[in-house]
Amino acid sequence: MRNLKKSQKLFNKKLILFFNQYSAIIIYIISYSVYFLSLEKCLDGEEICGNNMKWIYTKVFQIIISAEIIVFLLIRILFYKSPKLHLIHLLFVFALFFLYSHDFYFYNHGMYNIIVFLVILVFNLNLIFIFKAIIFVFKIKNKINIVLKLFVIIFLYLIYTYKLPNFICDDWIKGLNNTSIDNDEEKYGCQIKSPKHCAYKLFSPFQDYTKILRINCSRKKSNARKKILQKSRSCYVSGNTKKFGFPYTNKGLIACLDGLDTDILKDFTVTNIFDVEQKHDNFGEPEVIVDFSNDPLGELFVNVKYNETLSNERKKLENNSIPYSNNIIILYLDSVSRACSMRQLNKTLGFFEKFISYKGGFNEKYPRENFHSFQFFKYHSFIGRTSGNYPRLYYGNYREAKNIVRINKYFKDNGFITSNCCDLCKKDNSRTLHDTSFAEIYDHQMLLCDPNAERYHKPIRKCLYGNDDISYLFDYSEQFWRMYKYNRKFSSIILNGAHEGTMEVLKYFDNIIYNYLFSLFNDNLLKDTSIFLLSDHGAGVHSLYYMFDFYIYENDLPMLYLIINDRKNISYEEQYFNIQENQQTFITAYDIYNTINHLLYGDHYKYIKNLTGENPTPKSSFGISLFDKIDPKSRKPTNYESMKKNVCV
Repeated sequence: MRNLKKSQKLFNKKLILFFNQYSAIIIYIISYSVYFLSLEKCLDGEEICGNNMKWIYTKVFQIIISAEIIVFLLIRILFYKSPKLHLIHLLFVFALFFLYSHDFYFYNHGMYNIIVFLVILVFNLNLIFIFKAIIFVFKIKNKINIVLKLFVIIFLYLIYTYKLPNFICDDWIKGLNNTSIDNDEEKYGCQIKSPKHCAYKLFSPFQDYTKILRINCSRKKSNARKKILQKSRSCYVSGNTKKFGFPYTNKGLIACLDGLDTDILKDFTVTNIFDVEQKHDNFGEPEVIVDFSNDPLGELFVNVKYNETLSNERKKLENNSIPYSNNIIILYLDSVSRACSMRQLNKTLGFFEKFISYKGGFNEKYPRENFHSFQFFKYHSFIGRTSGNYPRLYYGNYREAKNIVRINKYFKDNGFITSNCCDLCKKDNSRTLHDTSFAEIYDHQMLLCDPNAERYHKPIRKCLYGNDDISYLFDYSEQFWRMYKYNRKFSSIILNGAHEGTMEVLKYFDNIIYNYLFSLFNDNLLKDTSIFLLSDHGAGVHSLYYMFDFYIYENDLPMLYLIINDRKNISYEEQYFNIQENQQTFITAYDIYNTINHLLYGDHYKYIKNLTGENPTPKSSFGISLFDKIDPKSRKPTNYESMKKNVCV
């Protein structure tokens, strides 16, 4: 009997020894095996790959690797002096992700593996700090008053749970001009829940990596020219080329945002970069040139070409409608919540704020027009990804619908010159499933297809040839606006740089957007113009904030601000009242789509039939124009497909 007990104890000791020495290695081997088994391109996105076993392998890998960090890394760093094995493992994982999972386009699962990994790592490092602090206090040999120990524990607990008053979301509900969310259920129906704690108040100073790393877009040593030559694969350039012309991007499949499919547009642009000093009749004179002739670091020049023939042709179509606004600007900032815009876009929102509840004459620049701005507190996203929101905004329908048409076709039909600028060289995923006619192609378009502009999810300010990369887009749009001063114009500017986890990069857009608006305003170029400043969803990248409830709330509530002008052909008293009330009403991208087209078609809009699967029109049956009365009690998230998560009750 004694021998049996001794054998059992010996077995238990060997089992514990085996667990301590080899368990981590076994889990590492399993996790890496699962990872390499799952290395398959998943270009159709999570919606389709959710049923794919390879995608499930990836999720299993994330769970295994996360459990390993939580259990082994935490325990061994706390209680063992030499966690070398785990440190080697961490370095190996970083190298693995850098080699195989660093691409946004979902090649080998894309950026999401490393984002999830880093979030869990940061979380556990926080736990280690707290536990280490507690252990340090209780291991002090000198007699310390028990009250001091308890105070340290309670203080650390309060920080960890963010129950200190400084972290309460007291400013989360606030809007422009001393307004705030109104949760009057009888009047507005939808009630917005408020998060308990806003962790950005604690972490924001430590996540502004642009400031920490002192990134100021100063010109530094660069191999930009070499990178263009290597990645362009163009037969129209050579090793002697110093002046690169980017071809017009309106000569094929076009659009940008959320390209989860084959990147045809990028192939077209980068492959067809040409030597400006050589004649190439196929491309014409480029509007974007990168020049290394005088500066080895490179300079990017924008020169929008006026098309007189196009201008005259569109003017002939102006009689097709009498719009409420002859000019419309959409400033689309991917992944920006309303609350985040209030924190980071101070100057830009100051421009909008000056027109809230504005009465009387404007000023000497616009003596016959009154501008009014509006903010929408309960604009709700469908899902936390662009693919579920962008088609509804620009097409008035969901991604899988048939025979849908993008809004710029309707603008062209009514005499507008159209332009588009985007900081991603991507083709939008909905286009490949639907109409590929030239009617949807923008008249003028600039996409940052320069190989040196490749980036996504990076939590730092993006620079290109000594300037903020998005500054070139606004330069292009402003030139377009001035070039076609006497035409009707529709301009769409789409920015993806804020699609990152820290929510700090957005602040570096503020001056650029404000200067763009003020320059047009100051030169009397915003006459008869309506401006949309909006997003598709809020915080959309998993990060440290993913652990806190305010992240979920901000994910579901993107920003939406609108400036419109009061013209004589608008029955504005009723419409003004409606849009005022709708600021506190639950609305979606469908309503914005209808509002844009309402501005385009004016009074005739009420006679347009609703969108159907067989008969695309500028009026979506899923939405109501913000100029019309919306019954708030009929608005519920459960009435819409795909709207599974919401903070509106």
